[in-house]
Amino acid sequence: MTTAAEIMSPGAHWIPATETLDRAAQMMREFDVGALPVSDPGSSDDRMCGIITDRDIVVRCVAAGHDPARVTAGELCQGTPRWISSDADVGAVLSEMEGHKIRRLPVIDADKRLIGMISEADLARHLSDDQLAHFVERVYT
Repeated sequence: MTTAAEIMSPGAHWIPATETLDRAAQMMREFDVGALPVSDPGSSDDRMCGIITDRDIVVRCVAAGHDPARVTAGELCQGTPRWISSDADVGAVLSEMEGHKIRRLPVIDADKRLIGMISEADLARHLSDDQLAHFVERVYT
């Protein structure tokens, strides 16, 4: 059984909810990622309150006429954050991502600490062509 920990990209980076979106964009460039989990400012143990993507910054901030130096990551977060346990099998990963139509999924360990992210690129490296085609069909329709 292949697990989430085996297919994820390790070393995901947080951004505090109080940090601005221009800083989020800089971090995305620095770490060569398209999404950052957002940590809850009221939590002492880095609990996730959401996730922001490069597309969120462009579409929901810049294109909407807002200044990314004045909008925080926490202001951009919407909905309930999704994640998966590191010991979950690939079927559970696909079910979570397909069911919520998400393209990136944070991975947590047994202590509920962020240890990595699963992206479409990670799936492409580990799934068969048929599994990948099914995933794309389910997420993009």
